[in-house]
Amino acid sequence: MVKHNQIDLIEFPVKSAEQLNSTKNFFTNVFDWKYTEWGETYSDTTDSGTSNGINSDQGQSMPLTVIYSEDLESTKEKVVQNGGTIILDTYTFPGGRRFHFTEPNGNELAVWSE
Repeated sequence: MVKHNQIDLIEFPVKSAEQLNSTKNFFTNVFDWKYTEWGETYSDTTDSGTSNGINSDQGQSMPLTVIYSEDLESTKEKVVQNGGTIILDTYTFPGGRRFHFTEPNGNELAVWSE
């Protein structure tokens, strides 16, 4: 069950669909995690404790922590009010909406909601 204001997902960045498949196969073979395909650029699993995704379409260079919020707009306002910077405005994806931000010391995170 997804809970408000808790880390829900860690995304591992890759640079291509080929790398996505390689990373997915690695985790499947080593840890027996089963992935769901969301097109050629994204796969995710809930088999890993905290869910994880493999993403080849965001241009990330570091793993991305994704937090769930029941009220995306309110959380976005709080991020800005407390010194965070929105770096990718709210967008939709299959299953919900999300935005990306940096906290005051530059760490990038994302927040999603259904």
